[in-house]
Amino acid sequence: MLTIFAIPKSFRPAHTNTIQRNAIQSWTRLQPRPEVILLGRDEGTAEVAQEFGITHLPDVAYSEYGTPLLNSAFDLVQQVGQGPFFCYINSDIILLNDFMQAVQQLSFPRFMMSGQRWNTDIQEPLSFDSDWERQVRDRIAQTGWLEGPQAMDYFIFPRQTYVDLPEFAVGRPGWDNWMLYRAMHLNLELIDATPAITAVHQNHDYNHHPEGKTGAYQGAEAKRNIELIGGRPYVYFMLDLAGWQMTPTGLQRPDWTEERVQRILDMLPLINISFLEGFPTWVKAELEQKQQAIASADQQQQASQQLQAQYSEVKNQLAYFQETVEAMKTSKFWKMRQSWQKLKQSLGLKG
Repeated sequence: MLTIFAIPKSFRPAHTNTIQRNAIQSWTRLQPRPEVILLGRDEGTAEVAQEFGITHLPDVAYSEYGTPLLNSAFDLVQQVGQGPFFCYINSDIILLNDFMQAVQQLSFPRFMMSGQRWNTDIQEPLSFDSDWERQVRDRIAQTGWLEGPQAMDYFIFPRQTYVDLPEFAVGRPGWDNWMLYRAMHLNLELIDATPAITAVHQNHDYNHHPEGKTGAYQGAEAKRNIELIGGRPYVYFMLDLAGWQMTPTGLQRPDWTEERVQRILDMLPLINISFLEGFPTWVKAELEQKQQAIASADQQQQASQQLQAQYSEVKNQLAYFQETVEAMKTSKFWKMRQSWQKLKQSLGLKG
């Protein structure tokens, strides 16, 4: 029912090899077992796919910097993958069986589901014995922490939902925010699965990039990703905008706190207004009022611009008239006219 796909980095150095193997093995142990596909030509990817008996698709397009492009990966997987649902996931994320339990509760025909991750340090290969999940949960309880709503490392969606991705570079910022923006723009049911899914992120360095973490998040490809999503404001599409939550007992609406409403109000100029369907009446009324205020402000701005243009035109005409008058004052006629006025005054003539 589900195809999980990922684009691993090179399996060197040793720690990257360890955490990516941990993640991929955890996916293959999910029940019911999903189809797993690895993409790309980075060192070790083909060998690991063969070792774990999973599909490998090497022919992904790369950027001029040698980074795989996500639009190519999404297109390839949806041509080859067999399931009705797809999940892109970062290659350092361990999944536990609550993942498949959450997927099996999905009932919407059009949706996108993601969730926050738990960060923890894992240096060693996991044993994957009968008790491995409990050991991972114990580690999270002792040393882990839940990352904020900007931390999205997996995306679940039906086939043919994401078929027109821009040429995002994998592992660079912005594209994950675009996934949420796109879901809201298409009026998909956007689901935050944080309460139901324990997605475990294994902490790592950024030695895979020549300039480290700074290069990955501020370099040329990072800037290009931000341009492709439409600019910096789109980075603020995060999971706290989701209209649904997946919980261990099923789907439910999140609580409508003042903070949550304000977040949606802030992002409203960038959102398709049709996503308001199904929202509580008072929330919908506030959002629609905000939308009207934005439209009114736009109209006022347009009127102001028109007045400014008219003012500029009148100002130019006035300057022309002033130049004309100054030119007239230097003429012989004007000087003769001034002399005649003085003569009339001295003679006491009127009219």
